Amino acid sequence: MSDGAQQPIVVKRVKKGAAAGAHGGAWKIAYADFVTAMMAFFLMMWLLGSTAQGDLQGIADHFQNPLKLRMEGGSGSGDSSSVVHGGGEDLSRKVGQVRRGDTPSTRAINVDASKRRQRGAGVGAEGLELEKRREHARLIDLKGRIEALIEADTQLRMFKNQILIDIISEGLRIQIVDEQNRPMFDLSSAELRFYTRDLLRSIGQALNGVDNLVSLSGHTDASQYAGGERGFSNWELSSSRANAARRELIAGGLAANRVMRVVGLADTIHLDNDNPFDPINRRISIIVLNKESEKAIRDEGAGRALDIPGLPAPETQAPGSRPEGASSPLPGR
Repeated sequence: MSDGAQQPIVVKRVKKGAAAGAHGGAWKIAYADFVTAMMAFFLMMWLLGSTAQGDLQGIADHFQNPLKLRMEGGSGSGDSSSVVHGGGEDLSRKVGQVRRGDTPSTRAINVDASKRRQRGAGVGAEGLELEKRREHARLIDLKGRIEALIEADTQLRMFKNQILIDIISEGLRIQIVDEQNRPMFDLSSAELRFYTRDLLRSIGQALNGVDNLVSLSGHTDASQYAGGERGFSNWELSSSRANAARRELIAGGLAANRVMRVVGLADTIHLDNDNPFDPINRRISIIVLNKESEKAIRDEGAGRALDIPGLPAPETQAPGSRPEGASSPLPGR
């Protein structure tokens, strides 16, 4: 066959999948959106987990009524740790706002706050009521910080059930109570257990977050010493334990001049009135006093009448008297 008789060979190539090319990369965009949403979710969970309870309450109050919070103050309206106003300096913190050192700037802030309180005495009932609300908000924030402090420390967390914190008419009350197998003190002694010492020192450091004065009281159960009231009794024991707690609070950082009163109340005031021998009646009560209660204590010491709206009437039980069934000759606890 001659060369001119050869026919050219034509190869046809068919491109498959051309119809699917229009949406071949759409899954990448959907996947990127999913990853972004998950990242935002985990970031939000991390922020919630690293924010103290007091800060969370301040944020909630801000969004519920931001104008009122702005006018009345309180947590979240100006704290350096507030997430609403730019966030704190360390998002990994666990205990809320941290007190700075006593620098000239902080001293000036404290002086200005003191002057504002003095000026508030002359602005009438409206100014006093506003100051009460601000003080109440500060005590609530302190309560949240102490709770967060205990939750953040693995050693202190074991004693969470023995720490009772509540707001009362006198201020913020922190009670550390006994358990049957985990007492705060050695039996019939004012010698603190090592874990009670650590707990009191941590609380003493946290109390520096406010400038309120502190009142301490010691309580025992109804168990009596063999000698009764004529010798060493629950009155001496409760007083010694309250004073031992005062020393540990100061060792933890609380200024000595912040302690206004230390008293021993023996077994005159029970937490469990149905069982005066219950270990929960053995406790140390720390009260961060509001300004009204501070004034009442000073007036009482100066011989003036004690008259605080909302405070319970004085106890009618005579000092040293015992509830029925409390004459057991068991050693004082």
